[in-house]
Amino acid sequence: MAPLIGRRLRKGAATTAVAAAAMAALTASQAPGFANSDHGDQNREQRAGEEAPAPDGNTPIDGGSSYHTDLPPLVTPDKPGSSIDLPGLPGGSSTKPEAGIPASVLAAYKKAEATLRDSNPGCNLPWELLAAIGKVESGQAGGGNVDANGTTVSPILGPVLNGDGFALIKDTDGGAYDGDSTHDRAVGPMQFIPSTWASWGRDGNGDGEKDPNNIYDAALAAGSYLCADGRDLSVKADLDRAILGYNHSQEYLNTVLSWFEYYKRGTHEVPDGTGVIPSGNDSGSGDKGKDSGRNPGKDGGKGKDPGKGKENDAHTLPKPNDNPDTTTPTPPTGGGPGTPTPGNPGTPGTGSPTPKPPTTPPSTPSGTSKLTTVGAKDLSTTAGTGFDRSPRVKAVDTAGKPVADARVRYEILGDTDTRFLGLVKSATVLTAADGTATAPKLLAGEKTGTFTVRATAVGRQAAPVEFTATVKARPVPQADALARIDDKKLTAHTGASFADTLTVKATNKGKAMADVPVTATMITSAKDPKPSDKGPYFLDDKGKPVRALAALKTDGLGRLTLPKILTDDHAGTFLLRLTAEGGAVLDIELTVTQAPAS
Repeated sequence: MAPLIGRRLRKGAATTAVAAAAMAALTASQAPGFANSDHGDQNREQRAGEEAPAPDGNTPIDGGSSYHTDLPPLVTPDKPGSSIDLPGLPGGSSTKPEAGIPASVLAAYKKAEATLRDSNPGCNLPWELLAAIGKVESGQAGGGNVDANGTTVSPILGPVLNGDGFALIKDTDGGAYDGDSTHDRAVGPMQFIPSTWASWGRDGNGDGEKDPNNIYDAALAAGSYLCADGRDLSVKADLDRAILGYNHSQEYLNTVLSWFEYYKRGTHEVPDGTGVIPSGNDSGSGDKGKDSGRNPGKDGGKGKDPGKGKENDAHTLPKPNDNPDTTTPTPPTGGGPGTPTPGNPGTPGTGSPTPKPPTTPPSTPSGTSKLTTVGAKDLSTTAGTGFDRSPRVKAVDTAGKPVADARVRYEILGDTDTRFLGLVKSATVLTAADGTATAPKLLAGEKTGTFTVRATAVGRQAAPVEFTATVKARPVPQADALARIDDKKLTAHTGASFADTLTVKATNKGKAMADVPVTATMITSAKDPKPSDKGPYFLDDKGKPVRALAALKTDGLGRLTLPKILTDDHAGTFLLRLTAEGGAVLDIELTVTQAPAS
């Protein structure tokens, strides 16, 4: 088994040098949409020593806690016999222990990706990013130390955030999650501090609870945060910003990106509880300062909490086996990338790797020269509903052949409150093998009118394609019948009001109709329905007498209860006419008798 890099990184020149070397080795074969994005000129090795941009929000997800700084196995050119055993690389073995992810943890990451693909497809969240953060934050929940429901068997707690070597965050949960009623601590496999869990907590396993100690809940919550603010994680700037929002440290960013690239090259499932644990129990804090590399909770280290010892480490994990080669991961099925074969055992130093047969790859995004419309260019729907069709384009190269894995950005332009699924105004999607890219579902708001959806080939000179979308007003509900819900005679004295309320029901073909506009008018007679100027009346919103009301609508049950009806000093029989949208009419007699003399 090739040696693993298990030492912890420290701040300073050595840190950035190792991180830069790691990223140089890993970025050589990045997948389309990440390394080859329109931000690709800002490659990681060039940025390793630069100041990280500010993250979104004021408080990092993990509160700036410490984290595991082990790097994945990689090529180190100046060390003879170094491992080249990256998953998916020639001569590599996909059964390498570091590429193994515990079953429940892996399932949680993939479930979170699938959930967010449906609810926020423009985010383009890869589950490997969650795996990278989970590796750095908790060693994949302590090597998969979870129960059958995905909840950690023992608590995973970060250091006490008391300002001594870490951020100062006073208690926000009464100790409910972290057991500390004085200060907060990062909690669970994705290391949420209680205050951020209050905002981002999710129920990922459908049990009705949001538990930061549950890997399904925590993975979905982490994914929701990474996708927030309309981020497209296939764009490097958005990817970096999302990771830095988790822990604002360039070292943290480099470490997460290292594991992200590693996992994208191939992983395999191992039984829960058998995952590789990060070496040692010490971890760098990710904060700048002379003590940033110490282990909180150890003698002489920052963040020490007398009497508790190692429970104050950022990640309370058991020590790894003395010999990591004793781990027996489950080999993948289906002959995935890097799978050992009789002619290619994947063991370093045992001969030349067997080359793979050449394949003819599809056209790459660099060949995109034109976008063409697929289907209708004019779309329409009713306010408050979803569009039946989504904009769709096809990317082709100069020869007219489809281009796979090209990035297409869809944008909503114009004065509209329509949004893509996920409530965003823009989203980037990758073309399929046939070159087509379909925009996320469009959800119309209440604003009517016409707007534009523009599709652009990201980083290419191809002319954009525009779609015209129209939101029409909701149809006005109609009723073909109005009827009182009782037949009680309505009577009142002069100078008083009717004691009984008047309620009617609107129907259309026997079905109760909600939101039907209704007018109520006092008229002179049924044969000559002129507005009456005497007798019963209503009060408007300013308390003035009126004998006609127009702003009336039936409720969800198709019912309408009229406002209080008052009387003047005229006695007699009067007529109230109710008219519903759709033509239904109902006349109601109102009898007013002379008030008895006092």
